[in-house]
Amino acid sequence: MHILGLTGDMGAGKTYVANLFRRRGWPVFDADATVHRLQGPGGEAVAPIKALWPEAVPGDAIDRTALRHIVIGHPDRLKALEAIVHPLVRQERQRFLRRMQARGKRWCVLDIPLLFETDAYRACDRILVVTAAESTRLRRIMRRRGMSEEQARNLLARQIGDAKRRRLADVIIRTDLSRAATFRQLRRLQHDLEAMR
Repeated sequence: MHILGLTGDMGAGKTYVANLFRRRGWPVFDADATVHRLQGPGGEAVAPIKALWPEAVPGDAIDRTALRHIVIGHPDRLKALEAIVHPLVRQERQRFLRRMQARGKRWCVLDIPLLFETDAYRACDRILVVTAAESTRLRRIMRRRGMSEEQARNLLARQIGDAKRRRLADVIIRTDLSRAATFRQLRRLQHDLEAMR
């Protein structure tokens, strides 16, 4: 089985590209959705996060907005949070890959925002980086998360950056041209990958 790593800065359009892969029949592991599940009711991350920051857990699930305010601008807190969440996400990713292998899938996609930062790229046969102009990425983050530009820039600063990602990519897809252009880029890529042996 081949593995395609999918990543990109926040606001780059990675979710849209992942959904295109799903619609075209490729299984996708969604790291963000996994984190939401782990931090939701009954999730494995809830108790250890509550032990550190009880104010972020008003009930049986994490208040993600409260947690974000606790860790943003505090590298030590962010590191502590990642030490809880990253190993749990890694376990879920391994379960996904075993299921896809058992089902005989030729390709699957690992949709992981921190693909390089967490070394998950090492498991991948090809790396796809989704990109868009910085102004587009900032606008998307601010709209989606209700943030100021400064807060959006702080979130982007946590990641390795668009330019470095593009240097590490095997393939790049731009999402700030048009949806049709994005789809054409993905269709060409999928055709080329499916031709691989």
